[in-house]
Amino acid sequence: MPVRSMRVPRSPVLAALVLACLLAAGCKREAADPQAADAPAPRPAAMVDTDEHSYAEPARVAIDDLALDLDLDFDTKTVAGTATYTLQWKDGEAAQLVLDTRDLAIEGVEGDVEGAWQPLAFALADRDPNLGSKLTIEAPQRPAKVRVRYRTSPRASGLQWLEPAMTEGGQLPFMFSQSQQIHARSWVPLQDTPQVRYTYSARVRSRPDVMVLMSADNDPQAARDGDYAFSMPQRIPSYLMAIAAGDLVFKPISARSGVWAEPSMVDRAAAEFADTEKMIAATEALYGPYRWERYDLLVLPPSFPFGGMENPRLSFITPTVIVGDKSLVSLIAHELAHSWSGNLVTFSSAKHGWLNEGMTSYVENRIVEALYGEEFSGMEWVIARDALKRGIKGMPEATQSLAIRPGTQLDADDALSQVSYDKGAWFLQFLEQRFGREVFDPFLRGYFDHFAFQSIPTETFLAYAKQHLFDPHPGKVTDGEIQEWIYGPGIPASAPQVLSPRLGIVDSARLGWRGSKQLPPTSITGPWSTQEWLHFLEGMPETLPVADLQQLDAAYHFTGTANGEIAMRWYPLAIRSGYTPAYEAGTAFVEKIGRRKLIIPVYEALVKTEPGLALARAALENARPGYHPITTASVEKVIAEARPAPAPVPAPAPPAQDAPPPAEGSAAPAY
Repeated sequence: MPVRSMRVPRSPVLAALVLACLLAAGCKREAADPQAADAPAPRPAAMVDTDEHSYAEPARVAIDDLALDLDLDFDTKTVAGTATYTLQWKDGEAAQLVLDTRDLAIEGVEGDVEGAWQPLAFALADRDPNLGSKLTIEAPQRPAKVRVRYRTSPRASGLQWLEPAMTEGGQLPFMFSQSQQIHARSWVPLQDTPQVRYTYSARVRSRPDVMVLMSADNDPQAARDGDYAFSMPQRIPSYLMAIAAGDLVFKPISARSGVWAEPSMVDRAAAEFADTEKMIAATEALYGPYRWERYDLLVLPPSFPFGGMENPRLSFITPTVIVGDKSLVSLIAHELAHSWSGNLVTFSSAKHGWLNEGMTSYVENRIVEALYGEEFSGMEWVIARDALKRGIKGMPEATQSLAIRPGTQLDADDALSQVSYDKGAWFLQFLEQRFGREVFDPFLRGYFDHFAFQSIPTETFLAYAKQHLFDPHPGKVTDGEIQEWIYGPGIPASAPQVLSPRLGIVDSARLGWRGSKQLPPTSITGPWSTQEWLHFLEGMPETLPVADLQQLDAAYHFTGTANGEIAMRWYPLAIRSGYTPAYEAGTAFVEKIGRRKLIIPVYEALVKTEPGLALARAALENARPGYHPITTASVEKVIAEARPAPAPVPAPAPPAQDAPPPAEGSAAPAY
């Protein structure tokens, strides 16, 4: 959004906004200096947020509506058909429509000129490894509608086609999309940037024994007949367009929410996610009405590369959070929260990722607190922030800020890091504590209302915050603090801290065991939730003596656990320490699960040694047929960048008298 040129006042927050605008214009910025906040500055240029991950030119012409007519072919693993765009021509001199594509075969283009479809000239550029191929359509008469006939590649980066054996039921094939960040262009030619929001409709034909769903108005009563129609009347960006097809059935949770899953999974999923309607109501009480009519969940096969994807009306969910005790349902709270932060108000490009993910992580925690209490939400805060503290140390300084500076090159899939999620949420909690919930909650609700169905950059958020939060309540924050949070590296000194008494008990139990080798009694560990076990493992040193790992494993049965969050912490520790009994189970785990968050730490531990690297390569080849292309690319990168050492020398075990057997009555956690 452009802003008017203005003389720089001595308002600290506005000075921060001006500095942000200068950054957006490409000016060099030194480290934040609170003393320099009031210094005069030149007038900023008009603020234009560019999206370096798209070829599109939405300032000249933008897609207003998309109509799809598609055929799904499970035999050839392709989607073929037409995409018809209703266009909004903004520049009277524009004569081209530029679209993003990746590995698409463009079979023809035509425009609606004076009520008749006429062929249009087009050119498909050479393929860029990151951005795909620029499709330029010559449209000198600026037609109101343009239609592209195309076919996808069997290797489309945004689609996964699964054989029946790779599904839960094992009877029917499965396909699903993953469009975020820039993979929608691999199955639909689009202006694949969040700066463009459009409505869409679709007619999709498929084999008649599979159910087809989209991020649209799915009918829970729809029959499988091989011919489906969809409509999405709310405007969405391209990364939120989604499709799935498989042996899917529906089970309601409430009048406006339910679960789609394979028949053998649907009852377990509905039970695990039974609190979904309560989550919707809690979020509405905080931040206003849910504006998408239905909120359904689609449980995907284990190959899904993420925990969840917030596709509007139909969040895609990994089965790895279905563990039987609702301990991991904060992921549902997160995907639901996106219905306000991300889907309703969207970042204008990936370099402002915190506006989506940090805002959502903050709202997620407020939902968790409302339903499960402050004690539980406090544990979630601590675990997330401990992970951020560990991860941020190894990140380039330029990627440690919330708003990524112009010129910083990031692959689109890597743009949303722990910084976007956890530092972003931390920043919002900082504002909440400085202004109080009685002020901050209405501010955030007003923000969602004001920018509903819009895509904005960080600078627009800052301008809105200045007008509606900072100026009406002066003296609560300083300009230096805001600059440090938004543009500075690391974790600011003003970051509020959260104490968790329950995790404090875990710390004491771990320290006691480390000192005495006496495991804590069942009376302490028996009631532990997943969060407490995660904290127990995360507090361990980089390696442990094999005898210590044997003792833990005998007592708590970490090797072979069905809880992916436990596994992603246990297996790397065991592998780094040379605990060989965990190697086979660890590689079996990464071959079965495709969720990147859970398996990448295991691969990263494996590739540190030559024998482990060989295991990692074998595991990838075994898993490759079932991995999503996004997961495959991530694992290939870990292996390609490996610098292995010789086989690890296991840490020496302490004298036998210092390593007694497990304490009587020790019990494994209830996973």
